[in-house]
Amino acid sequence: MRAAAVVHDVEVRSGNAVLHGILGLPDGAQGVILFAHGSGSGRMSPRNNYVAHMLQEAGLATLLIDLLTRKEEIVDTRTAHLRFDIDFLAGRLLDATQWLVETPETSALAVGYFGASTGAAAALQAAATRESPIFAVVARGGRPDLAMPYLARVRAPTLLIVGGNDAPVIPLNRAAFEALRTKKEMRIVPGATHLFEEPGSLETVADLATEWFVRFLPGAHEE
Repeated sequence: MRAAAVVHDVEVRSGNAVLHGILGLPDGAQGVILFAHGSGSGRMSPRNNYVAHMLQEAGLATLLIDLLTRKEEIVDTRTAHLRFDIDFLAGRLLDATQWLVETPETSALAVGYFGASTGAAAALQAAATRESPIFAVVARGGRPDLAMPYLARVRAPTLLIVGGNDAPVIPLNRAAFEALRTKKEMRIVPGATHLFEEPGSLETVADLATEWFVRFLPGAHEE
């Protein structure tokens, strides 16, 4: 059994803002996955922390980061405008990606994105930039349609995971899937709703995500 990952708090500067994150580093990490939360969620999300733990078990480092500062979160709770500002969130995600590239602990690791809800759109838009170093993207219950103008430019292999009972989101993901021009898959988890709270559904998400990242991140492999 792999030893537990070393987990510690980090700070990432983005312009004048300081973003708070949780970096998890398993021994001999074979890649690093940056989480893009959405719809008011953040680094303490129990669902994303569960997926992060499973990725660490597979030898992948993880960075869960708040894309909004505390002050911005308070404003967004009232207005909900920042969580849908995909340009803004993608910019923050690119700054966090650069931090991974420049930090000695992670600089040698291939980077992947795991995006949830509106964070999936931010992940795909960031991955579509010309300078993006991203090797793979996974979206859980995402809104990739919010990045529609950028999807044809995404080069990283992309996996869309949607709950079978998340009726409003399924057609939005299908439209986004058609717009993607890279290697891609769309997997529907039977019986799951938007938050994948049903027994076994989040485990399925973690398994699918792990398999995707291990498949496409250079240096990652099954143990």
